[in-house]
Amino acid sequence: MEELWGTLAALADWPGARALRASWIAYLLVNAAHILGVALLLGTILVFDLRLLGAFSSVPLAVMGPLQLRVAAFGLCLAVLTGAWLISIRPTDYAANPAFQIKLALLAAALANIGLQHANPGFRRAMRGAPVTTAVRACAAASFVLWIALLVAGRWIGFA
Repeated sequence: MEELWGTLAALADWPGARALRASWIAYLLVNAAHILGVALLLGTILVFDLRLLGAFSSVPLAVMGPLQLRVAAFGLCLAVLTGAWLISIRPTDYAANPAFQIKLALLAAALANIGLQHANPGFRRAMRGAPVTTAVRACAAASFVLWIALLVAGRWIGFA
């Protein structure tokens, strides 16, 4: 455990972390990029989940799905990279924050759910136009709840 705290403390000395601490403009821009990543991710994945759950059924999943998944993946990458950069300014404080710990657990669960959904043959068939199965709908419902919970946990970090 001591090694972990040592590694986290060393992360605070990373040049990117020093740059954020030294420049409010740099911090502002990275934070804005993080919010953009979250918006792209949640804005697309929640609509996609709702489609899997039966909303917007007039739009074929095969038409809307591929673009939404790409935008969500880009948003996820942007949010994770900028989030890690933001954490680097005070990594030991974040690691000790219960809200941050919950956010990481929710992120792990959401990513595992993505893996389950994409490994499901019913999901691949639904993306080609087949009816959405109950298992696919269950993963979509879990996804919807997990991403909203992640958003709330992220906002909670500043208050915990």
